[in-house]
Amino acid sequence: MALTRDFRDTIRERAQREPAFRQSLLREGLQLINSGDFATGRAVLRNYINATIGFSELSRETKIPSPSLQRMFGPSGNPSAQNLFGVIAALQRSEGVSIELQMHTA
Repeated sequence: MALTRDFRDTIRERAQREPAFRQSLLREGLQLINSGDFATGRAVLRNYINATIGFSELSRETKIPSPSLQRMFGPSGNPSAQNLFGVIAALQRSEGVSIELQMHTA
């Protein structure tokens, strides 16, 4: 059975319509990366970026070329810590949120 809608379009429309969904995508991507699931976290962040700011605007915000950003968040991407944290800072500004890290005892 063929899909009638492109997945990216569906995500983009819902993200534009529902701020809570958009923020959940960002949160989930960051939590996955933080827990060590880099591949899935990058994929979720790539969907978030495509659905919100876009790679062209993110490139302007971070001063990282758009093709480099797309590779960073692609299947075999491996962003440096400096680039990843620069992207996270730009996404926080774009979304109007602040991300906190908390330590918990195990």
